[in-house]
Amino acid sequence: MKKIVSEFKEFAFKGNVIDLAIGVIIGSAFNAIVTSVVNDVVMPVIGIIIGGKDFSSLAIEVGESKIQYGMLIQNIFNFLIIALILFLFIKAINKVKKKQEIEEEKQEEQEEETVNEELELLKEISSTLKEIKDTK
Repeated sequence: MKKIVSEFKEFAFKGNVIDLAIGVIIGSAFNAIVTSVVNDVVMPVIGIIIGGKDFSSLAIEVGESKIQYGMLIQNIFNFLIIALILFLFIKAINKVKKKQEIEEEKQEEQEEETVNEELELLKEISSTLKEIKDTK
């Protein structure tokens, strides 16, 4: 039992689990913001454009049941906005990573050129020393 508890402590208090928990909390807060933007800004504007419709109340009644497809439309907009923001965020991160990789490659090339120049200089020194030795 002690082994299981110690393994759980090691797992639960690792940085990755804590980072994941923080990500979930921030994601939940972000979801609330996106839901508000869609429900309070985007959908009313779309409703005005198509003739004053309120999407949240769109439904089909079949007998005593209601199929609320308006909420589905709002949730699709929520998804699309979240997906777009994540796409732009990941695209920006990849751009920064690519820029860093290019800078690292340039730095490696410069270091390689420096090493090559040093090797050429050493070869020249070596040949000069051989010439001096041969002339003696």
